[in-house]
Amino acid sequence: MDGHIVIGAGQAGAALVAKLRQMDPDTPITLIGEEPVPPYQRPPLSKKYLMGEMELERLYLRPARFYDEQNIDLRLSRRVTAIDRAARTVTLQSGEVLSYRTLALTTGSTPRTLPASSGGGLKGVYSIRSLAHIDEMAKVFAPGARCLIVGGGYIGLEAAAVATSRGLDVTLVEAMDRILQRVAAPQTSDYFRALHAAQGVDIREGTGLDHLTGEGHVSGAVLSDGTKLDVDFVVVGIGIVPETALAEQAGLQVENGIRVDSHARTSDPAIFAAGDCASFPYRSARIRLESVPNAIEQAEIAAQNMAGGDAEYHAKPWFWSDQYDTKLQIAGLNTGYDNIVVRPGPREGTQSVWYFRGDDLLAVDAMNDPRAYMIGKRMIEAGTSPAAEAVANPQTDLKSLLS
Repeated sequence: MDGHIVIGAGQAGAALVAKLRQMDPDTPITLIGEEPVPPYQRPPLSKKYLMGEMELERLYLRPARFYDEQNIDLRLSRRVTAIDRAARTVTLQSGEVLSYRTLALTTGSTPRTLPASSGGGLKGVYSIRSLAHIDEMAKVFAPGARCLIVGGGYIGLEAAAVATSRGLDVTLVEAMDRILQRVAAPQTSDYFRALHAAQGVDIREGTGLDHLTGEGHVSGAVLSDGTKLDVDFVVVGIGIVPETALAEQAGLQVENGIRVDSHARTSDPAIFAAGDCASFPYRSARIRLESVPNAIEQAEIAAQNMAGGDAEYHAKPWFWSDQYDTKLQIAGLNTGYDNIVVRPGPREGTQSVWYFRGDDLLAVDAMNDPRAYMIGKRMIEAGTSPAAEAVANPQTDLKSLLS
């Protein structure tokens, strides 16, 4: 009997097969992953794992034995090269052909890289995405090493925090006018710029990378303003792109990721997609979320529907970032905001940034202020909005705004 096949053994894939086994105890389930290890958490890679504060086994989302116990055929170090929708088969690089009743694509995303013409092919140039990337990078995270970070988004800033905490000499360049410009208000950028400057990070905004230099291994960088830097290694954090090659080969609709409906179903009713690789309807738009919560929740909806259900995914976006001793928690999506309220937190160095479009609350950035985050999150998910003036007044009890 043909079973369920899931391609991509990351956060979404792991969540999907676990839920699918609950919903369908008897049908064979196969989870295929390209990496040689069971599904693992990615956020700690650039934080606790890189710092040496987390062992490999603690990264695993489930103990390796879980898949055997649940009768899930976990196939590691395998790559799928083709999907035949008419025959309902997938072909592995080895030539093996597997049949499916339903198929899910949880292929995730891949990091943007520097072109070879800019020195991207030199040794000592790293991305932050996989366990192999981090294991290789950890070898050069030595006190005194000169590290250049390209990209002032959350990945780049998290890498800067780890590197500085390890005693490295860190320079970060951001081609746009300010760090976090694509994802946050100037007030949030200001907060994190000051945080990193206080730790000794040399942040250069409005300055891009022209090219890297070196013979085989990177040894220097030339910036867009002509500045030359001596570097021992480079971390590239310039975003990720959804992994859609298999979907495109199979003729599935792709629109900023694999296009799915509110049931996580692709343009082929037997094929589903979830996580970083999938774009889906959200309110009056179509979005793609790069977050752990989205990967889990959307994957579980896909699992229910692969088992014959009719569940809909209603995203409740939230994110987090850990830098030094600061935890940033984000609720909602700030796209389209036209008003910002900055509210001081309960202690020095804590605050929250509230994003409004007209009278509507869109999102909240909370820096070491979990209470503001939780209250803002509850209001956003309930579709209610406080008066901006009330949020701005430090005398206002935020909890009273819930009523």
